[in-house]
Amino acid sequence: MPFLEISLRCRESEQPRYENALEDIGALAVTMLDADAGTTDEHAILEPGVGETPLWDSLTLTALFPDDADPLLLLAALEAFDPGLDWSRAGFRKVDDQDWERAWMDQYAPLRFGARTWIVPWNHALPEEADDPQAAVVRLDPGLAFGSGTHPTTSLCLQWLDALSAAGELQGATVLDFGCGSGILALAALKLGAARAVGVDNDPQALTATLDNAERNGVGERIAAFMPEQEPDATYPIVVANILATALHALAGTLAARVAAGGKIALSGILHGQEPELLQRYGENFADLRVAREGDWVRIDGVRKPV
Repeated sequence: MPFLEISLRCRESEQPRYENALEDIGALAVTMLDADAGTTDEHAILEPGVGETPLWDSLTLTALFPDDADPLLLLAALEAFDPGLDWSRAGFRKVDDQDWERAWMDQYAPLRFGARTWIVPWNHALPEEADDPQAAVVRLDPGLAFGSGTHPTTSLCLQWLDALSAAGELQGATVLDFGCGSGILALAALKLGAARAVGVDNDPQALTATLDNAERNGVGERIAAFMPEQEPDATYPIVVANILATALHALAGTLAARVAAGGKIALSGILHGQEPELLQRYGENFADLRVAREGDWVRIDGVRKPV
């Protein structure tokens, strides 16, 4: 039986709150690991009994959920349950006895977004419609839980980028993908006409996946990826941020500072009902804010006001 696994690092003093939140939203099991021990250490893994607590200063918590659980909905539920905790560094992966990467490729067919953007699993046959010089095809290795194009938050951003390309606004531009994950949005921007892309993520594995996928797509020399603290101080004509609403709210000033005057921004990872507060927050620095919806998720996009 396959599972969705969430993992995150925390301090020992925070462990009860994290575990309580994970169990409250339906975790099937929660396991604790000494964050500073090797995974082969036979004493590194602990599943405490009732009332017991670990002795380590820093822990890695892993929790299992049903395979069909939506990672972003889980994060939204966790943030709603205990907004005082930092859920931004949580990572997801599929856990199964089978080759789940092979299963991903078998399950998902190539997907089209907008007029000419295609996301095609690596080693999957290229659809006849995508075998066109005008098609912008991104070949994706499913190395991460996020960024396959199947989630509405990613789909909304891909559609936005495709529309910008159709209007000629991506041609020759440099694009910032904030919260790049697999790099899917940065790669799509490059395929749609952007000259360069910069990816930013707080997960080192995401940076590795972004750069690996860029090499697979023949655009490795046109992309750079950074941890937030290493990101160059620069402004961009196009910025896309597919992260959760709480992070978008906290980073409103940071993201506004990354968009050049008259530049475009797209914000996703927002549950329907969360957009009013973000519209007010981003309205301080952006004009012409619009909302697009797909299922339970929305995208906000707008234009940077003069600085």
